[in-house]
Amino acid sequence: MAQIEGFRVKNFKALKDVTLGRLWNQQKAQPLTPLTVVIGRNGVGKSTLFDAFGFLADCLKLGVEEACDARGRGGFSRIVTQGESGPIDFEIYYREDDNDRPVTYELSIGVDQSKRPYVVKERLRQRRKGQKHGRPFSFLILNDGKGLAWRGETDNTLFDETKDNIDDFIKLMEALRSGDHGEESKDVEVVELEDRRKLGIATLGSLKQHPRISAFRRFIEGWYLSYFTPDAARSLPLAGPQKHLNIHGDNIGNVAQFMEREHPERFAGILNSIAGKIPGIDRIDTGKSSDGRLLLRFNDKGFHDPFYAQQMSDGTLKVFAYLLLLADPTPPPFLCIEEPENGLYHKLLGFLAEEFRRYAAKTKAGSQIFVTTHQPYFVDALDPEEVWILEKGPDGLSTIRRASDDELVKNLVAEDLPLGGLWYSDYLDKR
Repeated sequence: MAQIEGFRVKNFKALKDVTLGRLWNQQKAQPLTPLTVVIGRNGVGKSTLFDAFGFLADCLKLGVEEACDARGRGGFSRIVTQGESGPIDFEIYYREDDNDRPVTYELSIGVDQSKRPYVVKERLRQRRKGQKHGRPFSFLILNDGKGLAWRGETDNTLFDETKDNIDDFIKLMEALRSGDHGEESKDVEVVELEDRRKLGIATLGSLKQHPRISAFRRFIEGWYLSYFTPDAARSLPLAGPQKHLNIHGDNIGNVAQFMEREHPERFAGILNSIAGKIPGIDRIDTGKSSDGRLLLRFNDKGFHDPFYAQQMSDGTLKVFAYLLLLADPTPPPFLCIEEPENGLYHKLLGFLAEEFRRYAAKTKAGSQIFVTTHQPYFVDALDPEEVWILEKGPDGLSTIRRASDDELVKNLVAEDLPLGGLWYSDYLDKR
């Protein structure tokens, strides 16, 4: 299972410089856990951190200029940290599998002379085979849309990146073009993108010659960021099974229909989970209206006639959607969920946290899960290593730290005091 071990963002709204987990040059830091939860008060930047992942995914899908405007972001000038001219920087440190060498992706986005966003720098790094320490070497380097890409699994042996500057970069490109490196340069491709507003991984990641770039592109493309709304789940889509829940959840009935037909045992497991936590729900199935619309039916054992999604509570629909998402037979590698507690009975929150952890702990069929919350009952079910505390300083900028970094908090949890209760009692605030 692919997993993000560390994430850094700079100059993105209130996140002037925030790091979670381990980076290639911060190896003493503990990596992110399979379930990572960010807590904090209103207005500290939890939604901004959630949107940082969404922005990256949109950059790949749409291009950086469109991503700056998408989802109401308002353009580059509205998302860059106030007082900063840029660039906006991202760094992802991740592994495709537990035994794989970690990969670092670096992205810088700035504005050109006409104030339009473009990709300033883009880089993918990985240590050479057998190398356990030291600087990872690039297999993709792009500066202003120009650079180098190493084909296949070939390691970078052509230049010393400790002296990496634009002059060395240009000299290397000239040497490659002239063929001075002979056989050594045959696996290196000189790249020049036509559109500097598109990511290099979007273009090169579609080529068979670049499997490592392709793997990273698929990883980002597979992210699932939940923008689920119960009202969307109450819509009446056209009948027809669909394999995956979309980000808004308006195809929840179609996915239920698919699971009911193709994976009845998984679907039965969802029903058993719901029956044990939501009173009255006996069975969930699908039907078809006279005009071909899909009906999602909730059968209450106390009533003869079923209730439909339009009549169900927000909480019931949310729990059903999350359990349906976790039952996906081909799950996304990374799930990002903002405030799952909204609309849920407080005693359901511990159950939901445990379901998330159990699912994220699966080594093959699970997904890494990233959650933002402000609900202590949800946090009660978590360990200090899984929880990050986001705060906003007097300068209006966000800072973040891990709950397990506080020895007092670790000791109190070890004595069976719930973490959410400690948060409610201000033990997680800076003292």
